Amino acid sequence: MRKVNQYCIWVVSFLLLSCGSSLEKKESVSSEPVYKDIPYKQDFAIKFNTLEKETSLSRVFMDRNKVIQIASSEGILRTHDGQFLYPGSLVKDKTYRPLTDKHIKNITAYKNQFVYLDDKAVFSNSWAGSLYLRHELPNAFILAAGNNFEFLISDGLTLQFLSKEKAPWTGIFANDEVQDILYNESSKNFWVLGKKSIASFNTTTSELRTLYQDKNLTAFTFFNDNLVVGTKSGYLTINPSSGKQIGEVQKKLPFDEITTMTSIDGQLWFGSTKGAFKLRKDGKYDYYNGKRWLPSNHVKHISKGIDGSILILTETGLGQIVFKEMTLFDKAKYYESQVRNRHIRLGFNANLVDLDNGNIDSGRLSDSDNDGLWTTMYLAGEVFRYAVTKSDDALQNCIESMDAMERLFSINPVPGFPSRSFERSGYIEKLHDPDRWQHSSDPEWDWKSTTSSDEAIGHIFAYGVMAELMDNELKDRAITLIDTLMSHVVRNDLYMVDYDGKPTTWGRWNPEYVNARPKMVGDRKINASNIIAMLQTAYHFTGKEKYKEKAFDLMDNHGYLDNLMWPMQDVARAPDDADDWSKMLSESWNHSDDEMYFVGYWGLYKYAFNDTLKAKYKEAIIDHWEIERPEKEGAWNIMTALTGTPDFDLDEAAWYLREHPLDLVSWNIENSHRKDIETIEPNFREQTIKEVLPPDERPVQRHNGNMFRLDKTGNDGGEEYSAGDIWLLPYWMGRYLGVISDPQE
Repeated sequence: MRKVNQYCIWVVSFLLLSCGSSLEKKESVSSEPVYKDIPYKQDFAIKFNTLEKETSLSRVFMDRNKVIQIASSEGILRTHDGQFLYPGSLVKDKTYRPLTDKHIKNITAYKNQFVYLDDKAVFSNSWAGSLYLRHELPNAFILAAGNNFEFLISDGLTLQFLSKEKAPWTGIFANDEVQDILYNESSKNFWVLGKKSIASFNTTTSELRTLYQDKNLTAFTFFNDNLVVGTKSGYLTINPSSGKQIGEVQKKLPFDEITTMTSIDGQLWFGSTKGAFKLRKDGKYDYYNGKRWLPSNHVKHISKGIDGSILILTETGLGQIVFKEMTLFDKAKYYESQVRNRHIRLGFNANLVDLDNGNIDSGRLSDSDNDGLWTTMYLAGEVFRYAVTKSDDALQNCIESMDAMERLFSINPVPGFPSRSFERSGYIEKLHDPDRWQHSSDPEWDWKSTTSSDEAIGHIFAYGVMAELMDNELKDRAITLIDTLMSHVVRNDLYMVDYDGKPTTWGRWNPEYVNARPKMVGDRKINASNIIAMLQTAYHFTGKEKYKEKAFDLMDNHGYLDNLMWPMQDVARAPDDADDWSKMLSESWNHSDDEMYFVGYWGLYKYAFNDTLKAKYKEAIIDHWEIERPEKEGAWNIMTALTGTPDFDLDEAAWYLREHPLDLVSWNIENSHRKDIETIEPNFREQTIKEVLPPDERPVQRHNGNMFRLDKTGNDGGEEYSAGDIWLLPYWMGRYLGVISDPQE
């Protein structure tokens, strides 16, 4: 069996796994709300690309046997292969040989069976082939089915009605050009869309009556008993009885150049030249844009699959949007496998890069400046998972990542200094950022220097979680690394000192550096918050007085408590008379700092020296969370639950986890053109719109990204992110804290 098929079976098995295991809850705070993990509908796309660029596609349908067929300039096509993350193709359908000799111009589904239109007749292979209605329009290319085997066809200028029981009718669509035909069950009429008019055809009286006239009409469908009409600049609603417009033209859409419309199970779907979108009950839209969802963005047709999927035909292929019932626990199991299958490099949690247009089998594992940080976030998540489930698999994952983390210390000659990363020698010339790489004493290996404060706080966070929650040899190994790193920091006067004997650019917590920044500059607050958290963690697990003494010295004599309590709303740009470094640090809001704060809050709050400090830390954490609330950031909301507050936006955290796409490939994303989102004036926080978009509509990014980022361009499909730090950390932390339940029936 080919690798792709093995993987596809593996993916499907995780998507469909039942969630009947009962997991042990940890540390649930009774006053806090709990998200009940019941099944929800997770959407993902299976894509099928055309083999020839010149092929023109027009309609797509699925029959009762779940066969998908597409009408094209090359005849009838069908889907070949195709699984989640493994695109299939559209190939000529040769399953019924006589069909390939016919000049088929269009296709529709009637009673969940395929019906075809060629230059001679409307016919089908179903019903034992008995449906065969000859017509007189050799150039007909538009087809719609009604009741009782009735059909209306057109060549763009002339209409012809065909029926098994009634006499045929032929008529001219005067002064207009037919674009589409649909049948409405309520009125029992066919409806005809022109470029500048809409008419109804009564199958009983054979009357063709013009109902509405306008210009730039492009698509139409029935929705809630009204006729909804798309144009080149929005859509409008028409009363089908009177022909009068209802309300204003709707233009606040993801994109207003409508190409196709349809109503599916009470939901209104739109195709446009920039993707597809669905109207939600709250008046907002779910937007499917970019190769995460579609082969291309120019949508030609949308229809419903009998399996509940949505078939979205584009200029270059088919995007099948699949909806699977899953719990968050099911999603976690899929992501666990995603990480282990292709995101572990020497024990590190790594990205897959150099992908060829999203082909996950074409990429390579990449080193990163933040290998330590991304791995500690994944490692902490696996520790939480182990604490909840006692899973042997989670334990083994912890052991392998811990091996990598320990080697970051031992592979370089500097006592207590964690490398950024390491890699086999001889490969350095091919790696980015070669100046940071140093040779180790082992000629087979090189290590990466200039470690920053991002890594340091990540190390202490993960080791603190491990030291607290593990009941095996990993506990002692974690405490050893806490002491090793913090001894280096304290010994070197609160700096991280590199191989050259100089402090690294960012590993600086000394008051001379920290307090040189004006109070409103975020680095003053973040460095104070992080170092106190790190020293508290070290004291809590080692009992060594040097850590406690240093922390109180910083708070009592150097203003570090005041620094970390500085209100988040007062973090701002440095004044004009500040030094250039402070100005550079405060050009805009630093979302990487947000990440450092929140992973540091574990040690800041959990291991506070006394209750008075703990109360102050809680105040600082909630103050920060209030600023972050518009981002609906799952990890930050759940980390805030650490304080025991009942108000931490649990619903938004669950929304973040549900809405995260299964496809973590870095596809290009466009949102800045959207008219359904409200933009705001440029600001220090770099918030671009009033309400953040769902994760599956915006670029894939880690927690240190700007959640209000609208677009991503360049290197389309060139990288796959790991769910290890992005999703598994907040999920398993929520499970451990007891604010996310075990999976429910």
